[in-house]
Amino acid sequence: MALVLQETLRGLFYAPFYAAMTLGAYEAEGVELRFTSAPKPADSARRLFSGEVDVSWGGPMRVMLTYEERADCDLVCFCEVVTRDPFLLIGRTPKPDFAFADLIGVRFASVSEVPTPWMCLQEDLRRAGIDPARLDRVADRGMAENAAALRCGEADVVQLFQPFAEEMIESGAGYLWYAAASRGPTSYTCFYARRATIERKRDELLRMTRAIYRTQKWIAAASGGAIAAAVERYFPDVPKTRLAAALARYQPLQIWGRDPRLPRRGYERLAESLISGGLIRAAPAYEKVVDNSFAIEAMRSQA
Repeated sequence: MALVLQETLRGLFYAPFYAAMTLGAYEAEGVELRFTSAPKPADSARRLFSGEVDVSWGGPMRVMLTYEERADCDLVCFCEVVTRDPFLLIGRTPKPDFAFADLIGVRFASVSEVPTPWMCLQEDLRRAGIDPARLDRVADRGMAENAAALRCGEADVVQLFQPFAEEMIESGAGYLWYAAASRGPTSYTCFYARRATIERKRDELLRMTRAIYRTQKWIAAASGGAIAAAVERYFPDVPKTRLAAALARYQPLQIWGRDPRLPRRGYERLAESLISGGLIRAAPAYEKVVDNSFAIEAMRSQA
């Protein structure tokens, strides 16, 4: 029976997941998948508990939040793919010497689709000695709306992921101020499943992890254009040249891990952001919710 794999939302920073399907990495490991999308990001964990899906990819944020909300939560994270924050701050004017203090006194629009980007950025601000409440922030518009606001002068700087950011830069309507990946490891996307599924379908999940590791090695050596060719079917409305440029911009930022281990440092950096931002009161222990045994075994088998 096929494993049901769910994406949380459609995003270019998930490129290795899409490439694994296009390149036949799962088939090469003998895994049969049925791919589905969550109706909205907040539904991703719920569908694991209802039995609609077996495995989801998404942020450990969603796992931490579910532990906060459900006493019966038993979700386990494994096989990290996006190991750094993929969001970018795009401003209307060049700012090559950007500092976080530059966000004070300008009209700033943050991401509303999911909480993690703002949670992580507000922690950056706190560590720079800036109270996030000082920002003149619009928090209730989507990225497409915020990009339009930047174009027409209603916003001075916006928080976007690719390819929204690349479109602004390409057109001359925006300039890169800050790549959140530069803060270092911040666990952003992995597989997660219920503990019972982890135990019952261990062989299939190990094969999935091997497929991702196979793809990670391919991604590390591929050009932006090659990666774009592998994922373009999932982004039919994005011009191929923009897709390639967006992926090429991500590569040197080390958005994607070179192996499927989920490091403690990245998990704890994310947890600190969610706590300081008030999304959760406390994070479950790393040892409780992270299982790196799949990654270690996959790496050993492909050494």
